[in-house]
Amino acid sequence: MNKKLIIEQTKTFVRDRLYGEGSGHDWFHIERVYNLASYICKKEKGDEFIVKMTSLLHDIDDWKLKKENDTDTTITGNFLKSINLDEKYIDTILNIIKTMSFKGGIVDSTQHTLEGKIVQDADRLDALGAIGIARTFAYGGSKNRLMYDPSIKPMEYTSLDEVKNKKNHTVNHFYEKLFKLKDLMNTDTAKHIAVERHKFMELFLEEFYSEWNFNK
Repeated sequence: MNKKLIIEQTKTFVRDRLYGEGSGHDWFHIERVYNLASYICKKEKGDEFIVKMTSLLHDIDDWKLKKENDTDTTITGNFLKSINLDEKYIDTILNIIKTMSFKGGIVDSTQHTLEGKIVQDADRLDALGAIGIARTFAYGGSKNRLMYDPSIKPMEYTSLDEVKNKKNHTVNHFYEKLFKLKDLMNTDTAKHIAVERHKFMELFLEEFYSEWNFNK
C-alpha cells in the first residue's frame, strides 16, 4: 500500500469537494487541521497515516454541511472503499469521525485512541485564536445570524435540534463552545497551543464590548 499516494489522492478529493465552502469548513480549514494534526502526531507519537487521513476527511460528512443523518459517513466511506483502503483503516477512520464533533456539548465526543485525540485536538485548535474568531463569524453569516444581540444570553442546549434551530447570535458561540475548548484538549501538545489562542479570544471580546458600548 502506497500511503503517500493515498494521502495525495485524498487531498485532491477533499479539495475538490470543499474548496470555496463559505462557512469556515472549507479546504483551507482542512489544510490547517492536517498541518496541526501532523505536528501534534510527531510530538505525541501517533500513527501518522491514520491521523493524516482522518484530518483530511473529517468534515466531508459533517452535519453542519449537509442535511442527512448526523453521524452518517456514507460519502467518506464510499471514497475510502473506492481507493481500496484496507478495512481496518476504514473502520478506524470512520469511528473517529463519527465521534469527533462538539455538537453543542450535548453528545459524548470522547476519543478512545491516540489518533482520534490528536485529530480532535487539531480540529478544535482551528476553532480558537484569530482563525477561530474569523471562522465563527463566517459561520454565523452563512446561517444569517446576528453578529450580537445583548438581549439573547448564552444557552445550555438539550438537543441537537436546538443547536441547529434555536434563535441565537454569533458572540454567544464563544461562551457556548469556544471558551470551553481549552480545557477539553486531549494532548499536552494541544493544551500548550490552546492557552495563547484562548487568551487572544478573550482580548478580542474585551475590545468588541468596548467598541459596542462606546459612549454608553
